[in-house]
Amino acid sequence: QVQLVESGGGLVQAGGSLRLSCAASGRTVSVYTMGWFRQAPGKEREFVATFRWSAGNTYYADSVKGRFTISRDNAKNTVYLQMNSLKPEDTAVYYCAASRIQGTLATGLRSRWEYDYWGQGTQVTVSS
Repeated sequence: QVQLVESGGGLVQAGGSLRLSCAASGRTVSVYTMGWFRQAPGKEREFVATFRWSAGNTYYADSVKGRFTISRDNAKNTVYLQMNSLKPEDTAVYYCAASRIQGTLATGLRSRWEYDYWGQGTQVTVSS
């Protein structure tokens, strides 16, 4: 089993920045991909960004490309999501996820159904 704990959410004005953290513990050797998803009220959970752990490849949803950056700290088993130039439409609960599969080199792992472990979520609210 893998446990994921997110932190770093909060309230920020449009144009501001936040950094989310996701600390992984447990059987992390089985994890090949880490990702971030988000879910706004009344909407489906959607892909935000993903990281192929072995090679370090990163992939982003078009809606956040150029504004968000996913990164990792191997020593801490932690994945980060740096969010800049935030918009009101970025308001959602953000979830960290881990998968035991790697996904394709071309697109990464973007489907929520391919992730095995999930954090509890952290709220991000962007005011206009």
